[in-house]
Amino acid sequence: MVSRVIPVDTFDLVIFGGTGDLARRKILPALFRRYCSGQMPEDSRVIGAARSEMDDQGFRDFTREALAEFGKSQADNAEAVEGFLRHLHYVPVDARGEGGWSDLKDLLRDDEGIVRAFYFSVGPSLFADLASHVHSRGLSNRDTRIVVEKPFGHDLESARALNEELAQYFHEDQIYRIDHYLGKETVQNLMAVRFGNMLFEPLWNAQYVDHIQITVAETVGVGGRGSYYDKSGAMRDMVQNHLMQLLCLIAMEPPARFEADAVRDEKLKVIRALDPVDPDQIVRGQYTSDGEMPSYREDAENPTSKTESFIALKCYVSNWRWANTPFYLRTGKRLASRASEIAVVFKETPHSIFGIDSGRHRNVLSIRLQPNEGMTLGVTIKEPGPGGMRLVDVPLDMSFAEALGPEAEEVTDAYERLIMDVIRGNQTLFMRGDEVEAAWSWTDPLIEGWERRGDSPKPYDAGGAGPDDAAFLINRDGRRWRGIKA
Repeated sequence: MVSRVIPVDTFDLVIFGGTGDLARRKILPALFRRYCSGQMPEDSRVIGAARSEMDDQGFRDFTREALAEFGKSQADNAEAVEGFLRHLHYVPVDARGEGGWSDLKDLLRDDEGIVRAFYFSVGPSLFADLASHVHSRGLSNRDTRIVVEKPFGHDLESARALNEELAQYFHEDQIYRIDHYLGKETVQNLMAVRFGNMLFEPLWNAQYVDHIQITVAETVGVGGRGSYYDKSGAMRDMVQNHLMQLLCLIAMEPPARFEADAVRDEKLKVIRALDPVDPDQIVRGQYTSDGEMPSYREDAENPTSKTESFIALKCYVSNWRWANTPFYLRTGKRLASRASEIAVVFKETPHSIFGIDSGRHRNVLSIRLQPNEGMTLGVTIKEPGPGGMRLVDVPLDMSFAEALGPEAEEVTDAYERLIMDVIRGNQTLFMRGDEVEAAWSWTDPLIEGWERRGDSPKPYDAGGAGPDDAAFLINRDGRRWRGIKA
């Protein structure tokens, strides 16, 4: 099956931080793949902007190297690479100073119908400065869009201040707060499965669902991000944004329409319905050395660090749909495998006609975000063979690569989709300002609580499933974590 490509309008996309790691690994390769698919109009331009002294050719050479490393199979097509590079330009710009802004303005086109977007691929401390310059230098108009990366604030106070600073120069419908998890094919398919199939939505509630698990496991440590991560931790780095967004999509009510504000209104209701979490429903962990790889404290270069690299918690959404249904969330570094999964665990049948020897069986809908994106529905059937009615659970498995063809793996990169949505002016998969603030309002008291108590995270072995206390958290409810596996 070949995906249908819908062209976008001609655009000028300025990437502030155009020579940075995110641009090299994600943004430029994503744009290249959209070019290869025929979605990028021939007269569109990508303009790198950073403090580095570089000309157009230098930026093109930088991009060529990035595509060779991160451009997937299309990077082998030399003609396509050279064709894409012709769309690239570069302007040295000082985000906090005067240099380069007039050159950038001269390069941008004022033609009607050309979308103008600015990607802030820089640290959050520069967001306000860039927004101010873009506005005061006459680089923006009412149709201009800006893209800001996470972290969007460090807590509620800083997030609110940043929202207010951006609002001085741009309207809310011009601000695209990007969370790449929302661009994943499986995450969007979650909405399609829920709201496009009569099979699931009638069962998607506390009457039929026993509990929900959301897991984002990583095999890597904090590595070169140690100094940043030590000021953040798993709660700020993952739970407040990525896992919160997944929880919202699982728990939200059907929106009236698949439109930006309709979807985000329903997500906001979920966040505001979250109960506060008791300290005994939170487990924090920190990985230790396995003899070959360093410990978290060594990676962070902080021998007394109390920052968590793992967190597991149980929370509740207090509304009619989900009353008394637990949501178990966990995420961590240096775990057994790299895997992200949402598991909707349905209740057992109210009465088994097969007797106690048939065992306990539950249907589980597993939504795999990475790797091998797809969905699995576990169903109970009779085990083949004579000897009575023996039941066994088997998966109905759908891998996108198998079901949709090999092209599926090439078109599912989150940044490709999200950047094109910016050009289209579609904010459905982007966070709204009040949504970000609501998430921090729920997260801040949890962080303040363990900091006030001086809690230390539990040590856990690298390559495992996290600290033992995380297993106790769910086991004492008579449930078990699903295995962390690729």
